[in-house]
Amino acid sequence: MGVAAVMMLAGGGASIAHGAADGPGGGGHAAHGTASVGGSADGQASPGGKADADGQANPGGKTDADGQTSEVGMVGGASRSGGFWMRADGVFSPPGSFVPSDALTYDTGLVPAAARIEVTQYADRTTTRVGTRLRGLLPNRAYGMHVHTSPCAADPASAGPHYQHSASATADPVNEVWLDFRTDRNGAGAAEARHDWGFRDGGARSVIIHDVQGGAGKRIACFTVPFSS
Repeated sequence: MGVAAVMMLAGGGASIAHGAADGPGGGGHAAHGTASVGGSADGQASPGGKADADGQANPGGKTDADGQTSEVGMVGGASRSGGFWMRADGVFSPPGSFVPSDALTYDTGLVPAAARIEVTQYADRTTTRVGTRLRGLLPNRAYGMHVHTSPCAADPASAGPHYQHSASATADPVNEVWLDFRTDRNGAGAAEARHDWGFRDGGARSVIIHDVQGGAGKRIACFTVPFSS
């Protein structure tokens, strides 16, 4: 059975890309603890990106009237260490909005339109790390989040069930990718999960934000993510 760790962080996110660069590093099994994650929320530019109205990197993305990323671009490749690194972000909007988005909010009271999400993945032969950074959510609130099997759509159920390493096994952070987080007073939050297994090809396609932490809860937002096996 795989080993998993979940780390609760503070931060936020913006910028989308698949990157041919050294990943966050580190193979092996899970480590426990907290850490800070660098990136655009700290004012650092993403590779090759142009800054949006908030000074956030936005490689390949288009912006709407508010300077929010509404469409993303991608590049792909392997890191020098032989692993794969991916970074994707989006700006939440309700289904059917004038500006399409891969990030959908089904409850704007809990995930406001224009809230931002960033998801990263690093995978090599021994480990998979999935991280998330969000901002623009309700302050000082706990949210649940899991990797799901299908892309987002107007119907929250379209994202399918949680991705499971061992199908029909236990619903827990060891067999699934849980990214539960709590926002700070500014409505920003982040989390990271590590496993010593990788995704099946095409088996992981999105992340769902839930209104409560743990293994279930109402689906309040969804972000389609190009996870790699």
